[in-house]
Formats: sequence, structure tokens, C-alpha cells
Amino acid sequence: MASTSGAGAGSGVATGRIRSQTSALYSDNQSLIREIRKAVATMKDIAVSFERDERTEMVKDLEAGVIQLLAASDECMHLSEAIQSIGDELEPGPEPTNFKRKFDEEIAKSKARSSSNAQNQPLLRQFREAIWHVHHAGQPLPGDEQEDIVMTSTQCNLLNMTCPLSGKPVTELADPVRSMDCKHIYDKKAIMQYMKSKNTRGQCPVAGCPKILKAQRVLCDPFLLIEIDEVRSMSKQNADAIEDFTTFDEED
Repeated sequence: MASTSGAGAGSGVATGRIRSQTSALYSDNQSLIREIRKAVATMKDIAVSFERDERTEMVKDLEAGVIQLLAASDECMHLSEAIQSIGDELEPGPEPTNFKRKFDEEIAKSKARSSSNAQNQPLLRQFREAIWHVHHAGQPLPGDEQEDIVMTSTQCNLLNMTCPLSGKPVTELADPVRSMDCKHIYDKKAIMQYMKSKNTRGQCPVAGCPKILKAQRVLCDPFLLIEIDEVRSMSKQNADAIEDFTTFDEED
């Protein structure tokens, strides 16, 4: 009995260390993703200035750089999902764990689940729209119909801005989570209680959404907190712009 207890305690210590290390790695990787997205935003502003000056080749070079950065961001996202999965699910056994193989397997699963492609990311579309609108304000990108535009440079990437259960804005949620299937965002405590209820059948609480939620597919994915931070920043910038405009009017 003593031997079994000791083995169990040792396994618990190992699990704790793994989760501590994966948490630190996840945090570092999230910081890198944030920096990449900040760099893309800065490059967009620079490209707009170049477009105004009709420095077309410089704009093309910046777009190529944005595509490369977004591809790197995708890779970081897959790594973050792998880190998160290993930290949450890995239980050490009697045999040594091959962490390289485990990471490769989890990254492959993440890529299989994702349809992400740097060429199709909203941030790249926002970059191209910002450039296009320098000389074509109010006009859709070539190939787009006005009613088909789903993302503009002033819109965010979040599918819903309030939790359908708590009614709180997603920017005020202490513990936001997102469904990997329908991409709707919820307060974690509220959605977990909702899914446990026998009366809901687990269907997404957003009106009109037919998706059935699974607890293991409702989580804080690698981009969620970053995208919420971007919405907060965008809201602050808009508020500052309105305040500056109001001050200008009062001075007149």
C-alpha cells in the first residue's frame, strides 16, 4: 500500500510540474502572438502612408511581410493549442513521455481542426481594405459586392459582443470561453451551468445557432483573449477620437 501511495504522489507531482511548465510556455507564446498582431497593425498604418504617397512597391513589400507574419501567427496558434491540450490532458504513466511526438501529434490535430490560412485571415483583409480605401473610399474591394462584405478595417473579429447567458459584454468577462464549433463566446461559469442543465440539450444559447455544445470544445482558445484586448483597444481609440472631435467643436 505504501508503495502504491508513493507512486501516486510522484505522479501527482509530475502532473503538477507539467501543468506549471505548459502554463508558462502558453503565456510566453500568447505574448509572441500579441506582438505579431501589433506589428501587423503598425505595418498597416505605414502601408497606408506609402499608398497615399503612391509608393506602390513599398506597399507590396509590406503586404508580403504581413502574410509571412500571419503565417507565423497561425503556427504559434497551433503550438498554443498543443501546449494547452498537453497541460490539460496529459497524465504521466510508468513509461517516459515522448514530448516531441506528443507535441507533433497535438499540433497536427490543431491544424486538422483549423481552416486558418494566412491569405484568408481577417487581419490580412483589413490590411488590404485600408490600402484600397486610400484612393477608393466607400467602395468595396474588387470582386466584392457591397452586401457581401463581412469584415472591414473598423470591425472586430469576435462573432458576438455580449454573452447570451449573462448579458455581459465580452470585454468585461473575467473568464471568457469560445465554442470551437460555432465560435460564439460565453462567460465560462454561465455556459458550464447551462450545458449541465437537462432542459437545454446542450444547444448553443445564441438565438438561431443550431450547434450542440460539448464541454471539451468550449474553451479559452489561443486567440480569444488577444482579440478581446484588440476590441478594448479599438473602443478606446474610438472614444479618444470622439473626445478630440468634441473638444475641437467646443473650441470653435
